[in-house]
Amino acid sequence: MSKPYTPRTVTEVARRLIQDIPEGAYVNLGIGQPMMISNLLPPDREIILQSENGVVGMGPVAEGDDIDTELVNAGKQFVTLLPGGSIVHHADSFAMIRGGHIDICVLGAFQVSVRGDLANWRTRDPAAIPAVGGAMDLARGAKQVFVMMEHTTRGSESKLVETCDYPLTGVGVVDRIYTDLATLAVTPSGLLVVDRVDGLSHEALEEISKLRLLRE
Repeated sequence: MSKPYTPRTVTEVARRLIQDIPEGAYVNLGIGQPMMISNLLPPDREIILQSENGVVGMGPVAEGDDIDTELVNAGKQFVTLLPGGSIVHHADSFAMIRGGHIDICVLGAFQVSVRGDLANWRTRDPAAIPAVGGAMDLARGAKQVFVMMEHTTRGSESKLVETCDYPLTGVGVVDRIYTDLATLAVTPSGLLVVDRVDGLSHEALEEISKLRLLRE
């Protein structure tokens, strides 16, 4: 039997997240799904993208003749630089991050707890190479942390959990979660469902999440 709902594509999740980024915000994009956001920002929006390796005013991923092999983001993708953008020293980039000058950081995650704890750098897979990178600095230094991820693992286990059992990146740092099934806000009372895909009931979302979720 087919599901009564269609999960969002990664592009649709990114577009939904962009709706919540205010005009003029300085935004850092983590490695993986969040990097798609740079290609989807509307041209009439002023959102300044920062990459921790030292790019401020980053544009879309570069293609063809736009590729400059010396201009890359933290995920080693070739990117473009928008008018007014700049290349800064790595130390200055982290001074922005640690000094609280990044409005929003968008990160991927392996798990997010109901209290906003974030685990995004290591699982129990012994074959995986753990690499936290600048995620700990970003999770603590950004004014808001948005997580962009699939709602479940390939084994259908919920990535939303009561308590993370993977090593933590940050405690109580996540503000909003954007998945292929729903948008959720972290509140003192638990995870609040802001929206969900058409055809997916609140009760079905709770069953998939294996958690009690709050309604708006």
